[in-house]
Amino acid sequence: MNVTRRPARSRSTARTAAILTTMSLALASTALLGTGAGVSSASSHREAPLIAADPQVDNTDVYAFTSPDKQDTVTLVANWLPFQEPNGGPNFYPWADGAHYDINIDSQGTGHPDITYRWTFHTEDQRGTNTFLYNNGVVNNLTDPTLLFHQYYTLEELRPGCEPKMLVEHGTAAPSDTGKASMPNYGKLRDQATVQLPNGGQTVATQAADPFFLDLRVFDLLYGGNLSETGQNTLAGYNVNTLSIQVPKSELAFHGDAGRNPVIGVWSSTEKQTMKLTPGEQEPVGKYVQVSRLGNPLVNEVVVPAGLKDAFNALPPSEDHNQPAVVAKVLDPEVPHLVQSIYGIPAPATPRTDLQEIFLTGIAKAANGPLAVDLNSQLMNQDIDVNQFVPAEELRLNMSTPVTAKPDRLGVLNGDFQGYPNGRRLTDDVVDIELQALEGATPGHLIGALAAGDGVNAADKPFGTSFPYVALPYAKAVNQAH
Repeated sequence: MNVTRRPARSRSTARTAAILTTMSLALASTALLGTGAGVSSASSHREAPLIAADPQVDNTDVYAFTSPDKQDTVTLVANWLPFQEPNGGPNFYPWADGAHYDINIDSQGTGHPDITYRWTFHTEDQRGTNTFLYNNGVVNNLTDPTLLFHQYYTLEELRPGCEPKMLVEHGTAAPSDTGKASMPNYGKLRDQATVQLPNGGQTVATQAADPFFLDLRVFDLLYGGNLSETGQNTLAGYNVNTLSIQVPKSELAFHGDAGRNPVIGVWSSTEKQTMKLTPGEQEPVGKYVQVSRLGNPLVNEVVVPAGLKDAFNALPPSEDHNQPAVVAKVLDPEVPHLVQSIYGIPAPATPRTDLQEIFLTGIAKAANGPLAVDLNSQLMNQDIDVNQFVPAEELRLNMSTPVTAKPDRLGVLNGDFQGYPNGRRLTDDVVDIELQALEGATPGHLIGALAAGDGVNAADKPFGTSFPYVALPYAKAVNQAH
């Protein structure tokens, strides 16, 4: 499969292309008139002012890929609560009681979830007035009396117009790893926390080594202004809270038919209630409100300007196409202008309809965009109503793309069409991919001056070959991780 720039608009494009083209031009022109009422979202590590102050419900990353060892299934991984220093006791890193931790699936391209997998946690804290310790002895099993802090969850499957389906009524979350002396075999605890689902899948709530790898000094004038600040994996040594779920492809596809309708859009989100605070206590009250959401990596961090980030976290993907200020930043992003001013590499011409395909519509011939290939847009699904399709920021996965025997970290840019932006595998180097894409690269045509990227090409800890694939959490202090 080759990706080429479309030389001209095809006469054979249907009503779908006309709808998208008209919408794109309208949004680009409307963006000049004002910022609109609000915007929507992908979040990442501490990317927006409000969510940075509430890390328990801060989405950090979401991954979606065909399970390499069970290729009739898809594995979805979503992470929360960034920058967990392993020695951060005595309370360590619990999930927020009562919050809704969601992974959402859009199989029709409407921006609305056709399926939501929802985890809701509650805590049983046995420490009381007796001890400050999370565990008062070695923990070899989740049921050991030495483990004093427990979290349990329900997992529901939500579909529009249907009653919620309870998949897990009383799941046990793997605890925070408090160290080698306390938890000498954390892998065993994670295995015990893994639950088989009635539809043939499985799920686990656990702590894990943060799978995201990058040099975050991109925020210091794009790696120091002279590419001198690269090669350090900023997230090495830190952990995250992880929800992983593996489900048959037929569960995710529109009409249950992954052959005719192989493309899905994925995003994670978090909802919570307002907290009523009294001395020493807090009580959740009122309706649930979405406070964080993540689809494609780094969108809220490096595409959305600071003044729009909080609103960007609050709305659903179905509203993205109605937010001209954010669409304008996709069509004319800031990063290429910064690269031009700092490094002298000319910014690509605007409007960036190639980025619109990557972030908002998925890549497909029917989108009539500049990337003339069928890759990962719901417009490729045979049974959808194209009149209901809307541009929406989602991580899109074509479940029919064969698993790559030797994945390439640059994914589609290096001819590995199972990689990002066609879903996201744990090994995909999304920082280098997105930097190249923002500068106008296409498969086989990289920007040579930026070929080295951030100098971080893989995670610090190797990933597993079976579910849940994420690495076990770090147990050493961050400043001793290496």
